[in-house]
Amino acid sequence: MSQDHRSADPAAQEMLAHARDLGAKTVWDRHEALQPLCGFGDLGLCCDVCYMGPCRIDPFGERAQVGACGADAHLIVARNLARAVAAGAAAHSDHGREVAGVLREAGEDGSTSGYAVANPRKLAALAEEWGIAGRGRPPARIAADLGAKMGAQFGLQEGPLIPALRAPEEQRRKWDKIGITPRGIDREIVELLHRTHHGVESDPVALLRAAMRAALADGWGGSMIATDAQDVLFGGPLAIRSQANLGVLEEKKVNILVHGHEPVLSEMIVAASRDEDLLARARQLGAEGINIAGICCTANEILMRQGMPVAGNYLHQELALLTGAVDLMVVDVQCVMPSLPQVAACHHTKVVTTSHKAHIPGAERVDFDPRHAKQAAREIVARAVDAFARRDPARVRIPRRKMDLVAGFTNENLPYYLGGRLRAGYRPLIDAVAAGRVRGVVGVVGCNTPKIAQESYHLALVRRLIAEDVLVVQTGCSAIACAKAGLLRPEAALEHAGPGLREVCAAVGIPPVLHVGSCVDNSRILSICVAVVAEGGIGRDISELPIAAAAPEAMSEKAITIGLYAVASGIFTAFLPPPRVAGSSVVRKYLEEDVERETGGRFLFTNDIEEAARGIVAHLDSKRKALNLAPMLYQGGVRAASAAARSLNTYIPPAGLASLGCGKAQERTQARPPEE
Repeated sequence: MSQDHRSADPAAQEMLAHARDLGAKTVWDRHEALQPLCGFGDLGLCCDVCYMGPCRIDPFGERAQVGACGADAHLIVARNLARAVAAGAAAHSDHGREVAGVLREAGEDGSTSGYAVANPRKLAALAEEWGIAGRGRPPARIAADLGAKMGAQFGLQEGPLIPALRAPEEQRRKWDKIGITPRGIDREIVELLHRTHHGVESDPVALLRAAMRAALADGWGGSMIATDAQDVLFGGPLAIRSQANLGVLEEKKVNILVHGHEPVLSEMIVAASRDEDLLARARQLGAEGINIAGICCTANEILMRQGMPVAGNYLHQELALLTGAVDLMVVDVQCVMPSLPQVAACHHTKVVTTSHKAHIPGAERVDFDPRHAKQAAREIVARAVDAFARRDPARVRIPRRKMDLVAGFTNENLPYYLGGRLRAGYRPLIDAVAAGRVRGVVGVVGCNTPKIAQESYHLALVRRLIAEDVLVVQTGCSAIACAKAGLLRPEAALEHAGPGLREVCAAVGIPPVLHVGSCVDNSRILSICVAVVAEGGIGRDISELPIAAAAPEAMSEKAITIGLYAVASGIFTAFLPPPRVAGSSVVRKYLEEDVERETGGRFLFTNDIEEAARGIVAHLDSKRKALNLAPMLYQGGVRAASAAARSLNTYIPPAGLASLGCGKAQERTQARPPEE
């Protein structure tokens, strides 16, 4: 049977057929075995916050209309959504807490962690912002103080978070007006969960506002802290060339997959894989070297800083193990399937867990303590090298599919790529939007879900948007989906973009889809919005900009948290499939309509990717009209872009593309912003 209904990726389709031959069960098999899904739960109408239930509200009015305590459908749906937001905010923000702790320890006297300040320029800028003395002090001591102050933000009881002060003044005024200015992450999550407890908050709208406050504490707090601390420790990303898809696995090398979210571990594993004694051991066992590749957001972390190839996104984690070429997969936290040891048992592959927060029965264990990071990383790499000797070459099956990409754009380096050393800034982009060459900018982020053919929605939406002259910025699994499809190459502008966007991309040498990091790095998108507002010309607030966001294949609780802090920050956000709110007209009306009057942003919930695309384009056009911007120079969108692409028989990359190493196939290269 064809696997097209499960994934849009031919490499995934090949491995799914191989899984059937091996008798291995994957996430798609488990999802199909659960059909039909609980209709009450899918609408958000099942409440289990106390032990009088669980209580289910009948959406058709033929049975119970309130739970045992008297909670109606609107309160139950709001409670369930709020609890999901709390869990999502906790996941990303706890990531930030861990990295802040490592930053503090790296700067303390006598540190044995092996971590050090890799980005003194970013450290100096943050020290000034956070009120930490910097002049004449060693970078290590500044880092220790910064890490400590960042850590203190998590328990902040009163007053706004320091990173949240970056938001435009008008946006902060809106937060103050409805009482959602975020305090410490821990306080907001605890208060939100308290409100959802039996017998506390009974107003669904008040509960939704509390959920927005917790989401903002993540987006403008925990996640933003994580991104900043990682850039100090591991270096600010730069435009870098690499490859993606299962074809990056190498038959004659030791293959190690890193999977999870925290680069504190993966960066050390990359470093350990370059140790000469471990490479010598690999050669002694018949390997030609050690290949590190990533899955999910850890993949994005080591891609954008180290140029390591990407094996795939969330729904690729089992498929990668089924190739028989992976010698070891090491995981930390988030988006890691408990099924991995069972799938790995089809071959010789080891699965190793490392976080004290995440244990998987059947996996091996290496406790990862940042104070002894290099030692733990070396042990993990050594286990992978030893496993290579047990690999059966006859059972290896690697799909011959991989794609070139350019990644590593950030809010800090993008101005250099847009304007160069003498004109660094967002002015070229702002001018292109104002003149009608670029319709607007859309952040497309998020996960995969077996409810939707893998990546089909990501690809359909992004291709539609860039054909309509929309510049797309991406993070997380969505970015990996487009990388595998070739949309992160500068040449993709000529193949898929509308005429106006194509002109801009060709002029400055960037792809039409910009990879800006892992899912925690959605804070970079917020920072880009802040910088555009600060530069001036197309809006005084985030909510006035011709921008939007989308999560086309949402899966995790983190996704709704991200979507909610985008909406609270003034951003129109399409969310597919919809969260479990269909059981409440009050909740849907607030999130899709009323909230716009309070924050400037709102959700579009739909199961139709074409409706999402139309809604986003219409929103961008409405913002352009409100700002009195010039009409779009090229009309016809998809048709015009397709005709333009067909008319190009030859292609000579401009200087900008050559600087990114994308004109011809070559080794990974970096394009560094000019030194000041």
